[in-house]
Order: sequence, then C-alpha cells, then structure tokens
Amino acid sequence: MAFKLNHLHLKSPDPEKTAKFYVDNLGATIVSETGGGRGFRLDLNGLPLNITGMIESQTHEQVFGIEHIAIDTDDMDGTVAKLKASGARILEETSVGNGRRVCFFEGPEGVCLEVLEMVD
Repeated sequence: MAFKLNHLHLKSPDPEKTAKFYVDNLGATIVSETGGGRGFRLDLNGLPLNITGMIESQTHEQVFGIEHIAIDTDDMDGTVAKLKASGARILEETSVGNGRRVCFFEGPEGVCLEVLEMVD
C-alpha cells in the first residue's frame, strides 16, 4: 500500500476569517472556494489546507479546529479492511462528488483521519 498526504482540514465558525488569517499571517494563498460556498482551499507553503464551516451532509461528529488529516491510498479496499481488522473505529464510509471513495476513521487520542481512493 502506498500513501501520501492529501490535505489538512480545519473547521471554523467563520471560514473566510480563518482563511484570511492564514493568508495574512503565514503566506498562504487561496487556491479556490469549495463547492456551494462552504469554505476555501488554501496552499499553506505546500500544505493543502481546506477550511470550512460545519458540513450539513456529514454524518460523523464535527468540531471546530483540526477536522481531520486526509491521506490518499492506492489500495482503498485493502486499507479499509486492514483498519477494520485492527479494530479501528470507522466513522463513515462514503464518496465525494466525483465518485472517489473515502473512509473516515478514528486514530489514537481521537484524531479523525480520512483515507481517500487515489485517482489516476
């Protein structure tokens, strides 16, 4: 299995204000606005950073602050099977708008992680 960082996702009661903080203070650049005006995608000196408010369609618990760490995998089925076999708490299995499968799960100390199916 190969993995690579996809993005870091922050939840904020004011995504625009939070994005402005990262732009003004840390040199981030706004790459795009997310679908439906939910928030922003930033490039934080090479780190993809997503900033949104609460997402209505999300079924697992949402909190302000670091929402999750997202990692791409080239073996979605094997990765999810391994997580389940190791006893990881699966929070949600779904797909994003382009049909790409994703799985949210709980890591140590309650950190929310997301694995995303790699696309060619």
